[in-house]
Amino acid sequence: MEQQEAADDAVLTRIGQAVMLLHGGDREEARNRFGALWSEIGERGEALHRCTLAHYMADTQDDPGDELAWDLRALAAAEGLGDERSEGQRSALALQVFSPSLHLSLAVDYLKLQHPQAARLHLDRARELVKALADDGYGRRMRTAVEQLERTLPAG
Repeated sequence: MEQQEAADDAVLTRIGQAVMLLHGGDREEARNRFGALWSEIGERGEALHRCTLAHYMADTQDDPGDELAWDLRALAAAEGLGDERSEGQRSALALQVFSPSLHLSLAVDYLKLQHPQAARLHLDRARELVKALADDGYGRRMRTAVEQLERTLPAG
């Protein structure tokens, strides 16, 4: 059990290192590291790892269609978090925290691809999910992002 937890922590640490590269402006190196990690953990890896990795991998994409594909992988993995009973509380919390951001990202992706109805669907879902977030920095950022996208998205 401890060995598995250490391996999980190592994967999350490596994802975090690539995220730091991404936020530091080195999208190409971040994309390379995320790609290598995805090759290691793949579609059968732990849902939390797949969700986190795919969510950030989407941000490294140049093509909006590729970005959408990675965000859809992240959402599919997030939906699998509830199925991993061994993860229990950790998975439930991760799903609650990740879900608004995932739906917001999908709304942005669909807007970029000129699919406003799909964008609206995910924006509406994000708006509902942010209600469960704490009134902390992350929660406020998510609520602000939802409000900003609401003003950008065409009515209807």
